[in-house]
Amino acid sequence: MTARAEWTRTALAGIARQTGAAIPPLRPGAWSPVADLDYWDMWPIADADGRTVLRGGRSWWFFLAAPRLDDPEARHDVARIRLTSIGGDGVWRDHGDAFPDGFTPGSREWSGSAVLEEDGVTLSHYFTAAGRRGEATSFEQRLFVSRGRFHVDGDAAHLSDWSPPEEIVAADGAVYTIANETVAPPHGIQGFRDPGFFRDPADGAAYVLFTANAAWSDARVNGVIGVARRSDDAWRLDPPLLSAIDVNSELERPHIVVRDGRYYLFWSTQARRFATGITAPTGLYAMVAERMAGPWRPANGTGLVAANPPQAPAQAYCWWVTADGYVLSFRDYPGIAPDRLDSLAEVAQRRRAFGGAPAPFFLLAFDGDRVTLST
Repeated sequence: MTARAEWTRTALAGIARQTGAAIPPLRPGAWSPVADLDYWDMWPIADADGRTVLRGGRSWWFFLAAPRLDDPEARHDVARIRLTSIGGDGVWRDHGDAFPDGFTPGSREWSGSAVLEEDGVTLSHYFTAAGRRGEATSFEQRLFVSRGRFHVDGDAAHLSDWSPPEEIVAADGAVYTIANETVAPPHGIQGFRDPGFFRDPADGAAYVLFTANAAWSDARVNGVIGVARRSDDAWRLDPPLLSAIDVNSELERPHIVVRDGRYYLFWSTQARRFATGITAPTGLYAMVAERMAGPWRPANGTGLVAANPPQAPAQAYCWWVTADGYVLSFRDYPGIAPDRLDSLAEVAQRRRAFGGAPAPFFLLAFDGDRVTLST
């Protein structure tokens, strides 16, 4: 099996010489929309062309959220999708759970994307169902879409009339690994998650990108970015857009932004997901092409766009790039120096250190194959 592009060790070797990708250290004192909830992975309500939707002078974002558990790493086992918003005052507001209790087919809800259709009311919400409702917790992942109605009335937002969740595509076990583990291995779980909608402006074709692993590879580290394409009102699996065999095991939250005639494929990954022998930071990475079919090449020659600073290598995660180049992430473990990362093995220290709140936006500058932090 050949993906449309490969992320290679040769490209990543250039990171040692790359400068200007470090995100400034985060200031302490983040404000969370609801004090007793942790917030992490996020995605905006956007139109089909990728533009962030504004209603009532605010942009609208879905986050994963969970009660502030003793161990913040356990949040993934109880995650729900929450609707939030932010206005020009920089203050986040929480607007409650996206879906009614017991509505989605998983035991918890994981990340996705949301598209407001042309009527300005119909919202297509793509999301990951993790596990199965009513069964023992597992790491099974399936991709779903549900369509509802989105209204804003003053300061209040309403999500209603959701259609029954429809499974988009299923992993085939030949190209894409079937993600159904019951125990998480040290190198990370297999993936079939994070559906990110994209409409190609060149021909109007609709795609969903997703985090996955290569079923055809025996390598322990075999992350890919998968693709499904809609044809005749049905979704069908395509070969992966990007593979990272023997390079990285998790290419998370993939999404595409089109700027100045170029396609920018973004994803996030963590330092610990790189294969042995590769030194690269937790950060936002990208490929660039002139069309969906490629050829795709690493942005900045390496793929690295923005990274946590060396003095705080775990400060933030899950970077989402909007159509206008703004980037949002969440506070992960800010303030933990590299020589103190081992302290995160202790549950109490994780709870004290975990941010669990939106990080500040920052802006990217696009110049052909170069994507850099805007100054």
